[in-house]
Amino acid sequence: MSNFITTKDGTRIFYKAWGAKDAQPVLFSHGWPLTADAWDAQMVFFANAGFRTIAHDRRSHGRSDQVWDNNTMDQYADDLAELIETLDLHDVILVGHSTGGGEVTRYIGRHGTARVAKLALIGAVPPLMLKTEANPIGLPIDAFDGIRKGTFDNRSQFFRDLTLPFYGYNREGATISEGIREEFWRQGMMGGLKGQLDSIRAFSESDFHADLAKVDVPTLVLHGDDDQIVPIGASALSTVKIVTQAVLKVYKGADHGLTQTHQDRFNADLLDFIKG
Repeated sequence: MSNFITTKDGTRIFYKAWGAKDAQPVLFSHGWPLTADAWDAQMVFFANAGFRTIAHDRRSHGRSDQVWDNNTMDQYADDLAELIETLDLHDVILVGHSTGGGEVTRYIGRHGTARVAKLALIGAVPPLMLKTEANPIGLPIDAFDGIRKGTFDNRSQFFRDLTLPFYGYNREGATISEGIREEFWRQGMMGGLKGQLDSIRAFSESDFHADLAKVDVPTLVLHGDDDQIVPIGASALSTVKIVTQAVLKVYKGADHGLTQTHQDRFNADLLDFIKG
């Protein structure tokens, strides 16, 4: 089942919802430059486990409207709030990967946890990816300028090349799935170039310290220690120092796309956290 909501600024946001409507909801937020389809295996797994599973395409990504303005982390969070309120979700489990981890964190910062039971941050960008005087362990702006240039100059080729570090396929002995690479490319090319360029700034320069300080629900922080996209030091290891109810789980040698490369292990660990 798939549908759209229309936000206050007139943007149509695509979402799909699987499983029993009266079951506890698990809401998945995808990474850049992907879509809700990145969570299909998790949606099926958790729907079969008795939950209602929901995933949306962020504005300017996938099947949602491609907009010129308002491709910001605050707006992403407000779109998520409108989706949650429209579907009247309560006791929801928020799961965010990469940029989606920023989205769900900013949602809590702006809208609180009245409707939230638990939070899971997977390879997530908080608290701040960008290197600054106050955040010397972040990545330099040149790294993100390179992503912008690659996306603008030849988005199709850049997305194909990005799959190698994203899934750890550039590591010695890695088993490469061409199907996963093609699916990443397909999802990325569904989005709008302007919105994807704006999103690079949103995920790299947004500071989530204040948002994390407002998280007052049990939180799983799960990360691969060989994540080449969102290095663990400036993200997960920093997040658990801020969130009082955080539990850290590190996958040794795992990559940024571990929800797919370590799919069964990840599904089991997330289920344990939700039921725990």
